[in-house]
Amino acid sequence: MIKVLLADDQALVRAGFKALLDAQPDMTVVAEAADGAEAVRLSGRHAPDVVLMDIRMPGTDGLTATRQMPEGPRIIILTTFELDEYVFEALRSGASGFLVKDTEPAELIQAVRVVAAGEALLSPSVTRRLIAEYASRAKEPVIADGLDLLTEREREVLSLVGTGMTNDEIAAKLFMSPATAKTHVSRAMMKLHARDRAQLVVIAYESGLVRPGWL
Repeated sequence: MIKVLLADDQALVRAGFKALLDAQPDMTVVAEAADGAEAVRLSGRHAPDVVLMDIRMPGTDGLTATRQMPEGPRIIILTTFELDEYVFEALRSGASGFLVKDTEPAELIQAVRVVAAGEALLSPSVTRRLIAEYASRAKEPVIADGLDLLTEREREVLSLVGTGMTNDEIAAKLFMSPATAKTHVSRAMMKLHARDRAQLVVIAYESGLVRPGWL
């Protein structure tokens, strides 16, 4: 059973999500929060698998709450606009992906399952747009902890993850099997202490392995 926590300041929005998710045989909403601070407290108490977090809430917003969230739950950011200025910061802070609020019910349900299974909710097209949108605001590249532990092949794979490629696309470009590509991605995640693919994208971008002109 996937345990979900809902964090949104609008009670009607929470009620709609709760009705949808509780109707699924493999999901249950364990708590609801009206702001980010409450979401952090309730996460510690109920240990959800997934948190649906509104990015803009009065008081403690979703971005701050994402940074303060205890270890364990995976966070899906809910936003009104795909390229909300806070979205990239949320991914940098540990979110596993994001959804626009008017997403189809079936897509929301699938997103919860994907993130609960440990995958990142970032399509290649969204990855490319995010990097292109915020590249001009980048700080000087920084060397991520563990980057020097990567093999040359793992660095190559990491850079391709950062450009938004799937494992199948990486495999085709580097003339390897998809399973081998997946293994390299997993090893890079382990060495860089990345929670999921979304964090690999941020690391590849911030370390300078990926440049905006490559997209």
